Amino acid sequence: MGWSTSQLADLAGTTLRTIRHYHDVGLLPEPERKANGYKSYGVTHLVRVLRIKRLTDLGLSLAQIADLGDEDEHPGEALRELDAELAATVERLQRVRREIAVILRQESPTDLPPEIAATLANTDLSPQDRAFTVVMAQLLTPEALSSYAEALKTYAKVPVLVEFDELPADADEETRQDLADRMRVDPVVREMQAAFPDPTRMRGASPHSEKFVAQTIVKTIADLYNKAQLDVLVRMNG
Repeated sequence: MGWSTSQLADLAGTTLRTIRHYHDVGLLPEPERKANGYKSYGVTHLVRVLRIKRLTDLGLSLAQIADLGDEDEHPGEALRELDAELAATVERLQRVRREIAVILRQESPTDLPPEIAATLANTDLSPQDRAFTVVMAQLLTPEALSSYAEALKTYAKVPVLVEFDELPADADEETRQDLADRMRVDPVVREMQAAFPDPTRMRGASPHSEKFVAQTIVKTIADLYNKAQLDVLVRMNG
């Protein structure tokens, strides 16, 4: 005497819907029917359902199981591929956990790589300069970005930089020229320029094309600083 669909599902620890789905996708052959028309499942059906269920629990999709054909009893190659994928996933999750631990420990923002955020933790960058650094993090290689962040560690809020950060867009020409002149000779500004005189010169350390890096830097500077600040930068470097 065979089992009904509900009995098979109960024995296999699954649901009627799952059994019917296995039939629909061709993974489980239809059983013989009794004289009354009811399905009658045997041991081979139970073993088949348990095998499918075990493989899906391990992580194989129904499509992958279907591709195995008669090899689903000992699917060594498929399981080796799955194991490699799981190893990569575990490595990624461990890396994410390490990053989260650093972020929580240092209470650092999440828009920069953890090691860069740690380097800049005590640096009093303006919102614009910090946003510019976030963009640079997307343009530079890790090594170049690390050098860039190290240079920023010496950043100091000297009066001329405070003036620059607070310069209104409608500042008159005399104010802009005076600020540009003072920034040009300020020792802290000169030291920062010596560390990275022009970000566009760093494009060679980027994984992106020179044209893309140059366009991105120009757009970023134009978006972050107002017209008066941009004019001061031009005058200072002119």
